Amino acid sequence: MAIELGKLGIWRHYSGVDAQFAAEAEKLGYGAIWLGASPSGDLSYVDDLLAATDSLVIATGIVNIWQDEPADIARVYERIAGKYPDRFLLGVGAGHREATKEYKKPYTALVDYLDGLDAAGVPVEGRALAALGPKVVKLAGDRTAGAHPYLTTPEHTRETREILGEGKLLAPEHKVVLGTDAAETRAIGRKTVKFYLGLSNYVANLRKLGFTDEDLEGEGSDRLVDALVLQGDAPTVARGVSAHLEAGADHVNIQVLNEDPWPAYRALAAELL
Repeated sequence: MAIELGKLGIWRHYSGVDAQFAAEAEKLGYGAIWLGASPSGDLSYVDDLLAATDSLVIATGIVNIWQDEPADIARVYERIAGKYPDRFLLGVGAGHREATKEYKKPYTALVDYLDGLDAAGVPVEGRALAALGPKVVKLAGDRTAGAHPYLTTPEHTRETREILGEGKLLAPEHKVVLGTDAAETRAIGRKTVKFYLGLSNYVANLRKLGFTDEDLEGEGSDRLVDALVLQGDAPTVARGVSAHLEAGADHVNIQVLNEDPWPAYRALAAELL
């Protein structure tokens, strides 16, 4: 892997990341920030984040293939990577069927998109693929630096590593709520998890991981929420993050759901970095 992400990263909606946020993350020792929620356009703010830091990697989590043509994104990649070598990772993916009217045959569309990136000169090691199912995971291993799974568990990480093999990036996301009131932390986690229960790709993956109709109905069972959102004090949450690393992840990007994320990011950095 040419781009060094480090052991831990931060996943955050791109609108919530500015130069000050990036500088603080780097100071704490996080290796990367993943810009979530399908950022589009010319990614001009990526230049600002990289300019404000010395070694931090910025990754997109993800650029949606239905929103931007590969040739356009390739020009963006060339601009950023040319100014900041080995500090920008282009994460791409197919997004959600429910959110994209053009959504059809996503596997074929992903292959076509990667072909377009190849033709435009985006290197394999400079891009990663959002991947949940085994077919797309294999595609990620064959055609990109590796896989960026979202809303998964250490069990999924273990299975994904078996498909990818060694030497390919595996960078799962996991949600976190720091706090000692179990009812309160679970309520915060459930508020986020319930959104994904309306998206068929995530529901299908959760079924493969052994969650039942009872787990997936309504706003999700306690068992589901607790598996998808790490909760508790810093040592407890850190053990949950470490479970991904022990299962074969190279890099875990943490999404803190607390209103103020910094106490959690500071505490987890102290535990894990």
